[in-house]
Amino acid sequence: MTTGRRDTHFHLFLLVMAATIAISAYSPHHQGLWFAHSITVFFGLTVLTTTYRRFAFTPLAYFVMWLYGTVMMIGAHYTYEQEPLFHWLQQTFELSRNYFDRFGHFFQGFTPAIITREILIRQHVVASKRWLFFITLAICLAISAFYELTEWWFALSSGKKAEISLGMQGDFWDTQWDMFMAFIGAAFGQLLLAKRHDRQIAKL
Repeated sequence: MTTGRRDTHFHLFLLVMAATIAISAYSPHHQGLWFAHSITVFFGLTVLTTTYRRFAFTPLAYFVMWLYGTVMMIGAHYTYEQEPLFHWLQQTFELSRNYFDRFGHFFQGFTPAIITREILIRQHVVASKRWLFFITLAICLAISAFYELTEWWFALSSGKKAEISLGMQGDFWDTQWDMFMAFIGAAFGQLLLAKRHDRQIAKL
């Protein structure tokens, strides 16, 4: 893949993400929560921009990053407990909660799995692909666990009730479900996209 094509893919990714952020920022449900939920997206874009010349990702990786970024910005705009589509599903099927949060944690595993396996392959961290699936899965679980720890720290520092700060929606096992959905997403992402991902990596 030529440098020009890599530049095009990256610049298109930045343009689409900028549009996604702008739409999300327009009249959000709660300005403070919007910013809090958006920090991860801003941090990720900063890292990608500053490291781009040294390590540009495949088009597939940028695409799944955009998917996850979009899910996060939707959650930032509406809050994860009040996202309209999943609120409609909750009411229509008489579900116990708004499951947009679960959907978001699925992508918390799905997208990091593609990012992680690309770094491991291209940096020659893993010598054999027999271990690639497991190591990628373990790293994604570690990322998910660390995210849950930061939510816990935020709840403690804010002084609010944990159930409100963490968006538990009355589910005692919310943290465990979040990590489990990330686990499912990481496994599914690798199984679904590994072959296509490998072909794009080979072209770099």
